[in-house]
Amino acid sequence: MRRFGVAVEDVEGERVTFAADESCHLARVLRLRAGDTVIACDGTGRELTVRLETVGERCTGTVIAVARGSAESPLAITLLQGVPKGDKMEGIVRAVTELGVARVWPVVAERTIVRLDAGRWKERARRWQRVAREATKQSRRAVVPVVEPPRPLSEWLDALGPDQPSALRICLWEGDAPVLASVLEPGGTPAEVYVLVGPEGGLAREEVDTARSHGFRVASLGGRVLRTETAGPAAISILQWELGDLGS
Repeated sequence: MRRFGVAVEDVEGERVTFAADESCHLARVLRLRAGDTVIACDGTGRELTVRLETVGERCTGTVIAVARGSAESPLAITLLQGVPKGDKMEGIVRAVTELGVARVWPVVAERTIVRLDAGRWKERARRWQRVAREATKQSRRAVVPVVEPPRPLSEWLDALGPDQPSALRICLWEGDAPVLASVLEPGGTPAEVYVLVGPEGGLAREEVDTARSHGFRVASLGGRVLRTETAGPAAISILQWELGDLGS
């Protein structure tokens, strides 16, 4: 069956109302009709089987079955991504959503090229959230990762608070650092993982030192220097293989 995204507030009891963009796709592109059934994911892990009742500008339907999504990783990963220039962030959000991240925290670092006011950052964040929602649907996930508005690195680190034994914090750096595999503890699975990636030009040494003081383990991805849009998805793939649901 076709899959669509709905907001939690659009599900009232057994009645579902689809947003205008999803309704347009449902009615005009796929040409579904009343009586057809679809899957509606509410972004919290539920997959609702919905029988359509009305098809138009705002399609509606009735829930006939509820299931929990099975495509979620047991590893909760938060990506702290230095904001790159252009539309690279959209590609990063799309890739890491498919790879199963739980959250994306865009970071304004010392070497971040793009500088916008708060209002325009929120506009960018809304666009990135739409990308995450579409990637969630495409990859058959049931939970949409939350993409926050960009904040300075210092604010994100302060929000994390002191280091916690149940969490793993990794700062990727192309400087003199051990490879990622060497900082992973064998036999243990952390409750949460935070991965910090710099923008173009990487993180400044002072930023790396600050991250280290907040409990981050500094690591590299080997001898090759990766682009910022490659480093995050590469690291998350490794973590999902070693600690998540991509390995055997």
